[in-house]
Amino acid sequence: MDTVLYFEGEARGALRLLRAVKNRFGSTHELGMFRMDDAGLQEVPDPSEVFLAERPQGVAGSVVVAGLEGTRPLLVEVQALVAPSALGVPRRVTTGVDYNRVCLLLAVLAKRVGLRVDSYDAFLKVTGGVQLDEPAADLGVAVALASSFRDVPALPSAVVVGEVGLGGEVRAVTGIAERVREAGRLGFSQVVLPSSNLREVPPGAVELVGVASVGEAVEAILRR
Repeated sequence: MDTVLYFEGEARGALRLLRAVKNRFGSTHELGMFRMDDAGLQEVPDPSEVFLAERPQGVAGSVVVAGLEGTRPLLVEVQALVAPSALGVPRRVTTGVDYNRVCLLLAVLAKRVGLRVDSYDAFLKVTGGVQLDEPAADLGVAVALASSFRDVPALPSAVVVGEVGLGGEVRAVTGIAERVREAGRLGFSQVVLPSSNLREVPPGAVELVGVASVGEAVEAILRR
């Protein structure tokens, strides 16, 4: 067997993702995007622009995350809704992000940042049917949850990337230069990223905001 391909997407949506998981003669975890129209299945050359086309402005809980699918940088919107729970055990519902990872990030926000989200219901979704399974999405998910909890919109011109540790620290990620370049291409003026990644990105039009902890990221990207 030379290649294993998965054709993914929401059943009622128009977008389909073609993912290469195994490839004997090439790279794995590459991603292609297609849309069904009157002429049949057509390639989507700019997936990031499609994912962000209907992004709401000025809404708490909405954050743009810089992901990396294979060698392709991909900007997607993460939406979070944190609301008071009427149950003894708060609900946690996730789409596009690992359930256990979200529970871990909620615990970090409660313990390290002082946001008492442990008694609240938390709902989280990645728009467009994308699955964010890399640690680099941690910081964006955490900021989206904090944004909804505080009911304060995140800066609309900012993109977030970084791995979060149990101590609340923000750790370096791979492919940071490609992620920043994609953010600048789509018109974003600011990228919140791990401080340890700053030296890997050459100066450009995008403002780089290095953070060492989740608390710093929350204060940097949420409007006062």
